[in-house]
Amino acid sequence: MTSIPAEKVATDPSPARPRTAWRSSDAAKGLTLISPPVLFAIALLAIPIISTFTYSFWTQDYLVVDTTITFANYYQAWTEPIYRLLMTRSVVVSALVTVITVLLAYPMAYFVAFHVRERQALWLFLITIPFWTSYLLRVFTWKVILGFNGVLNSGLIWLGLIEEPLDFLLYNASAVIITLAHAWAAFAILPIYVSLRKIDRSLLEAATDLGDGPIRRFWRITLPLSMPGIIGAALIIFIPTVSDYVTPALVGGPDGLMIANMIQVQFGKANNWPLGSALAVSAMLIVTILSLTFVIGARRFARSAR
Repeated sequence: MTSIPAEKVATDPSPARPRTAWRSSDAAKGLTLISPPVLFAIALLAIPIISTFTYSFWTQDYLVVDTTITFANYYQAWTEPIYRLLMTRSVVVSALVTVITVLLAYPMAYFVAFHVRERQALWLFLITIPFWTSYLLRVFTWKVILGFNGVLNSGLIWLGLIEEPLDFLLYNASAVIITLAHAWAAFAILPIYVSLRKIDRSLLEAATDLGDGPIRRFWRITLPLSMPGIIGAALIIFIPTVSDYVTPALVGGPDGLMIANMIQVQFGKANNWPLGSALAVSAMLIVTILSLTFVIGARRFARSAR
């Protein structure tokens, strides 16, 4: 029986060695780390979206679902006046909420980032305290404030500014805008604050030495460099508020309902999942197009302002 030399045994690569080496490599460790979040995203995000998209091409008669491919749901979603009205109202309301919230949040974030020398964490803590409470509780609070016999009407009557309570403060689109702007304020302040904190203060000092005033310095340096925070805040607010149905249902009334309320009706009372899916896919498509347009436009503005 011939024996294999010890030198050859030591130098010959083992068949299992490449697999063992790959398992201990950085690539394998990276895949191991990201695989749970990826599976989580697929299970809770990708699968529901694919199911909704698939359902939008089917039809349903009570509990019977016809899987024949059709565009009838999209035709109805884009041609029925009520759906177009709700879709337009949702986009307009969300856009107004985004603009108002960002405009109100920017001065607060600017003040904390540039004028608070110490205990900035305490200021941020105080800003976020109101948002620790339940979202529904804050919506009901605004309902009490804006109600017919609410805090605002009672205060105006006590001051003698009005004789009868104002009935247009609640159950309309304005009430939805006010409530959503307050509910999402912290989500606008924080990203803008982070963006402002990253600005190199030496750039502002150099602009001052070159003769730029406060307004020109803000327009040419502070605003363009803080644009990532503004873009992030705008997207964080605009995308979820389009699909908000709790706030319009509680404070919007008939004149404040949005497309999400109609989608909820189609999936619930009407039991028409395909039409509800078509409305949801249409809303996602519109939001995606508007968001990409905003991001591209904001980046071009930031580059042109420098």
